[in-house]
Amino acid sequence: MRFRSVFVAGHRGLVGSAILRHLEQQPGLELLTKTRKELDLRDRQGVEQFLKAAKPEVVVIAAAKVGGIQANFQFPVEFLLENLEIQNTLIAASFLTGVKKLVFLGSSCIYPRLAPQPISEDSLLTGPLEVTNEPYALAKIAGIKLCQAYARQCGANFISVMPTNIYGPNDNFDLQNSHVLAALLRKAHEAKVSGKASMVVWGTGTPRREFLHSEDLADAVAFLIEHYDSPEIINVGCGQDVTIRELAELVCDVVGFTGMLEFDGTKPDGTPRKLLDVSKLTKQGWQAKIPLREGIESMYEWFLKNRKV
Repeated sequence: MRFRSVFVAGHRGLVGSAILRHLEQQPGLELLTKTRKELDLRDRQGVEQFLKAAKPEVVVIAAAKVGGIQANFQFPVEFLLENLEIQNTLIAASFLTGVKKLVFLGSSCIYPRLAPQPISEDSLLTGPLEVTNEPYALAKIAGIKLCQAYARQCGANFISVMPTNIYGPNDNFDLQNSHVLAALLRKAHEAKVSGKASMVVWGTGTPRREFLHSEDLADAVAFLIEHYDSPEIINVGCGQDVTIRELAELVCDVVGFTGMLEFDGTKPDGTPRKLLDVSKLTKQGWQAKIPLREGIESMYEWFLKNRKV
């Protein structure tokens, strides 16, 4: 790698931990991390002092307040305010302390609810957002625009990466605020263990979603650190999607739950379809490698070994 040191903000989360594991394979690369107790990423002075002393050449912002539909609906203030505080502090401090490159990890929820499918990068700000995750999306859009502002006004090499739905080891399996795949996996496991005849799935099962394993995202981030220097956003995904019903059936098959699926149509579906156009990244020379079933199998193995619920 052309850089010698990287600070991974949010290294204990699903995405940050995968990026850290991947970068650990790079010989001679110094990796810097800080836990939440060691450094509050909303503390401008503390973050500036840390970056000034540690002198990382690259900062990867994988730190964020995240959650599923229910968490986003219940806590819009926290999702908007905390994410703005974290990213604004890290982006500004990175520029002030001379960081050579910054990678801001956004989300596919930045795109309009009814964007043409697959969603290309130029769909940003062309229509209304999905209301169930609007505060989180607005924070991420602000982060993109701040990175682009530093690039245009100050010449900073700050890039913005838009991943699709991510899953994998170290995911959040709390049913109150987890994302769909992790929630389905836990539900299927508990239904199997307790011998239930059926399992409830939120929504109608008809929305289509794309899922990318966290190890693939980590590989893409390492690739983009090395090969991508444009302030224009770039999508990261696998280029394929499934319905929530198909996903639930696949998860149940992997887990070994043979009961019925019941779909609760009183719960929100969210965006009807969300599939990213990844042709821009493919042309750069990168593509995903982990098939969905294989990824879910490895995620379930991790869950069985590490679950705390």
